[in-house]
Formats: sequence, C-alpha cells, structure tokens
Amino acid sequence: MNLTISIANIQAAPRVIDPVFLNSRIVQDTALDALLGCEVLAKVETENPVGSFKGRGTELFAATALAPGEAVVCASAGNFGQGLARAAVKRGHSCTVFAALSANPVKIDAMRRFGAEVKLVGADFDAAKEAALNHASTQRLRFVEDGSESAIAEGAGTLALELATSERFDVILVQLGNGALLAGVGAILRELAPQTEIIAVVAEDAPAMKLSLEAGRAVSTTQANTIADGIAVRVPIPGTLALLRQSCDDVVAVSEANILKAMRLGYERLGVMLEPAGAAGMATILAYPERFRGRRVATILSGGNLSEQMRGELLRLSA
Repeated sequence: MNLTISIANIQAAPRVIDPVFLNSRIVQDTALDALLGCEVLAKVETENPVGSFKGRGTELFAATALAPGEAVVCASAGNFGQGLARAAVKRGHSCTVFAALSANPVKIDAMRRFGAEVKLVGADFDAAKEAALNHASTQRLRFVEDGSESAIAEGAGTLALELATSERFDVILVQLGNGALLAGVGAILRELAPQTEIIAVVAEDAPAMKLSLEAGRAVSTTQANTIADGIAVRVPIPGTLALLRQSCDDVVAVSEANILKAMRLGYERLGVMLEPAGAAGMATILAYPERFRGRRVATILSGGNLSEQMRGELLRLSA
C-alpha cells in the first residue's frame, strides 16, 4: 500500500495531539552560526515525555486510526515504541513492542514505563520487525509500521507546520529513517514554503534509504551498523518510496565522525543533549559546509534519548 499525506490532516492535527508535544522551541546561537558559516534554526524535539518528535505522530495515530480497545504491535529502535506505548495505553489499547537485542537500554526501560510489553528479538531493527510482523499475524493483532501509516507522518508534519508559520528559511535538513518525518515535513513545506530546499539525511553506515530513493526501488543492505539507531534502516518500505522521493530535493549521507561532532556542538552551543540521529542534521552542515554557507538552515533536533554509555562519552568529549 502506498503512503499518502493530507495537508488538511496536518493542519488539523494539533487539535488532538497532546499539547506537551507541540510548539517546541526553535533555538539559535550566534557562536554556532559563526562556526558553521550559516544561520542555524534548530527545532528542539527532545523536551517532551518521550524525548523525541515521535509523540506527535503516535498521538495522532492513536487518536484517529484505532478502533476502541484495538491492540497494537510494532517494531522500534526505541523512540517510536515509546511514543506508541504512551499514546495507545493511555487510550485503553495494549501495546507490544519488538526491539533488537542490541537496542538502547534507556529506550527499552522507557517503553516499559509507558506500558508496553517489550520483546527483544534479533540482531537489529529489521530482524525485530520481522518478528513483530510474525507475531501480529499469528495473534491477529494490528501491526503498526512507523513510516507506512499516514496519521503518523501527518503528526510528524506538525513540527514543520510550526516552523513554516513562524520562521523563514532557505533549506531544511530532515533525518531519514523509515520516512514518516520526511513525508510529513515534505508535504507541508511543499504546500506552505515551496521555495524551501528539503534535504534528507542518512548515516553513511546505513545507506539503504539513500540507495533506494536514488534507484527508485527498494534496495536493502546486509548491515546498518551506525551509532544513529533512529535512522538505522536496512530494509526500506517499498510503498513509501515514491512519496519520499517527491518530499525532498536531495538525499545525503553523513559519517559517524561528523555525527559525534554535531552531538558535541549541540551540547556545547545549544545546551541540548542529542542522541546520534538527533544530531544528523547538524552533521550535514559539518559534512558539506560550502553548500550551506550564508544560508538560513533549519534543522530538527529529533531526539535526545542517549544510552548511558553515549551520554558519558558526550560529557567526556565536552569536558
């Protein structure tokens, strides 16, 4: 099934999304601008109960797309699972999340805290997703795939709605995992700010989505060994690719080294602790400085759920 997005649904979404996820801060820092050679507008999506933008889409989905008492199953690296568990359980739906054996323990604990039953299966996210699909099929439960549900992408699009109605910018950098964020952001910006360049960002060590959008078909990889677990996709969703290609002007890849540098900049200059995927936008400016020189650049600080090990490493680097 192909993914579709409704502009009207994005515009109406704030009426049903929990306000704790809405109107997140947009921060700037002149020292950061001078260092990067451009004016950076950073949308902070870490200061909410699930520590990422995922609460926007899962709220809209749970409020509008589920039958009363309908149980849900999903796979998640952690942030989506937190959002779905919180949104579903508080509305009376049971939620089972499959995650990889290597998943961030901080995210696993948070999913359980929000009421999810968490099952750890497989070496990576895509292996966990396969197990989740099998479980949902055998138990006849609703499988919810982040990236293929319109309401989830439309909820994510509300952050771009806030940006476009309050700020002017030349380009926006959008993390690309399964694609809900890009689909929602791209749809609303094509409508409200069509002159804005939209650049999708993947990790060099998890290139499947970039390869797929460039090829015009799903291209899987054998590994996705990036520290940015939120965008560590190995097996793309075929039905989303056509819309995602229309939603951006380019797809770029960033190195692990630049992701780490961007995390440090986010902490030192903006006072925000970012998980690796959350820093991918700023990592793009570091990777391609001439492309952004003198421009007004929006970036999404999409998540801040660091593992304890990564948090310690960030503090050590910034000491």
